Amino acid sequence: METRKKMIGVIGSSQVDQDNYLIAEKLGRILIDNGYRVATGGLKGVMEASLKGAKQSSNYRSGDTVAIIPQSESEEANEYADIVIATGVGIARNLILVQSVFAIIAIEGSWGTLSEICFGIQQNKPIILLSQTGGWSGKLFELRSEFRREFQSAQSLEEVRKLLKSL
Repeated sequence: METRKKMIGVIGSSQVDQDNYLIAEKLGRILIDNGYRVATGGLKGVMEASLKGAKQSSNYRSGDTVAIIPQSESEEANEYADIVIATGVGIARNLILVQSVFAIIAIEGSWGTLSEICFGIQQNKPIILLSQTGGWSGKLFELRSEFRREFQSAQSLEEVRKLLKSL
């Protein structure tokens, strides 16, 4: 019997610069290359890029990209999502996304990303911050000594891969 693939949540800004878009795209590909599924909030920016990258992996199979969107209409998701869960609950979808995944990887990020990270902390999910991408990922890494839990931080996508394998 085939084991169920772990789903990794990739969270981050819906508006990103080209460098962070490319990082998210490469991350999506690496996750699928290493046997994971990718789940995002299903909209633009980091969410789109990571699902797009996932589909570029030679290990990609239909069903490996999941979008959990805040809207009620599945057509609102980006084109790279195989499975769309149209929650219709607005930003409460952030909790649904966090509850659905094994671990979270944050790239850059604004307020929505911060809420997902906070839900991740409350749900005791492993959280990896790509701190060099800025946004809340960078800020929280700088503040990590203020928290009772240690965030995992990665300076490269290879470090992300190694961290996930160690979890």
